[in-house]
Amino acid sequence: MSGQKGRDVLIKIGDGGAPEAFVTVAGIRAKTISLNARTVDGTSGESPSAWRELIAGAGVKSASVSGAGVFKDAASDALIQQAFFAQSVKNFQLVVPDFGVLEGPFLIEALDYSGDHDGEAAFAVTLASAGALSFAAS
Repeated sequence: MSGQKGRDVLIKIGDGGAPEAFVTVAGIRAKTISLNARTVDGTSGESPSAWRELIAGAGVKSASVSGAGVFKDAASDALIQQAFFAQSVKNFQLVVPDFGVLEGPFLIEALDYSGDHDGEAAFAVTLASAGALSFAAS
């Protein structure tokens, strides 16, 4: 597999419709998708040679997503702002080329705005998973 362009990693927000349409969150230059699965230690006095034993499937799974960039698209900006101020859970799609698409409910945990006097207005967004995610391989 050859290397992938970072710009091809996409964060999309759902419009809440039926069927739901997803809009790419425009202007995001840097993106990070973190998948986590906490472990549950099942070690006891009977563990072989005192090696740690983990209980498979017992931990909590979560995903966090962060992105930063510049404003470019009024539609996706409005969906992000509405979801943040209402603190409503929205469906997102996270597209990673040659890997797949993660989809599910997220809550906007942080929304930051910044700008230099001689530069563009910028924003950063952090998402926290709020339920089960589905994965479809590419």
